[in-house]
Amino acid sequence: MDWSLLARTCDSPAGIAATIEGNIREQSETARESLPILRTALPHLAEARDRVAVELEAAELVGARIVSVLDDAYPANLRLVPDRPPFLFYLGDLSDADRRSVAVVGTRGASEDGISRATRMSKGLVAADVAVYSGLALGIDSAAHVAALNAGGRTVAVLGHGIASKVYPAANEVLARRIVREGGALFSQFWPLSNPARWTFPRRNVVTSGSALGSIVIEASRTSGAKMQARIAYEHGKRVFLLRSLVAQEPWAAKMVSAGRAVMVATLDDVLGQLDSPPAAPTQADEPYHQLSIADL
Repeated sequence: MDWSLLARTCDSPAGIAATIEGNIREQSETARESLPILRTALPHLAEARDRVAVELEAAELVGARIVSVLDDAYPANLRLVPDRPPFLFYLGDLSDADRRSVAVVGTRGASEDGISRATRMSKGLVAADVAVYSGLALGIDSAAHVAALNAGGRTVAVLGHGIASKVYPAANEVLARRIVREGGALFSQFWPLSNPARWTFPRRNVVTSGSALGSIVIEASRTSGAKMQARIAYEHGKRVFLLRSLVAQEPWAAKMVSAGRAVMVATLDDVLGQLDSPPAAPTQADEPYHQLSIADL
């Protein structure tokens, strides 16, 4: 089934009950396409429950917990986006401090200047009592997490794989453990034993964007996943902050700013000054929100 449809449908006890009975209340083309898939799968629900039992045991063995969209503790910012996942597995603790959070993201192949900018931005955010989200990738993401920890702040890593599978990239296994140990958290929307795959990272970006008030893109080429993050954040109605150096170097970033879909920033104060004010809503002339696909990579 379409994952976003499932998330929208199963966001209440009544919605879950309807789904298990083979009904989808939403009237859309996606719902019409998914309905026969759902009804074909329901006779095999017992087998699915057996798999769930295995997955939950794996999560328990590593100390992970689960929070669903039915729970009050579900991340407040993430609850507001239309493609929120029905549940998250997590290591560490959920925190009300995450209501005031920003995603700091960028390319894996970061320059020294990019690493330095990510470090300064994350340290400044922590000093302003803002939690730092990122995706645990090499490059900008790692710099953002490390800087937040070194500054004594909270950081959350959103994983592109299951909470009980090996950390990807392997080079960040120690960093992942440090994040949990020092008061942060690891989030995953995937089954605990799921391995990373090409399709999981666009979905990871959805949670990274949805969990924060906005996203700061430090450094990213036109093929970078961070460019996708910027687009997702705009479509979520979040703040999109693009560094001035990025706008000067990358046509895609300049285009987002000129179209009013992002704000160019040079300093931390530029970010903080706009963080608590609502962003401009997407206009009817903008492209409608669409489901991510592998082609978006």
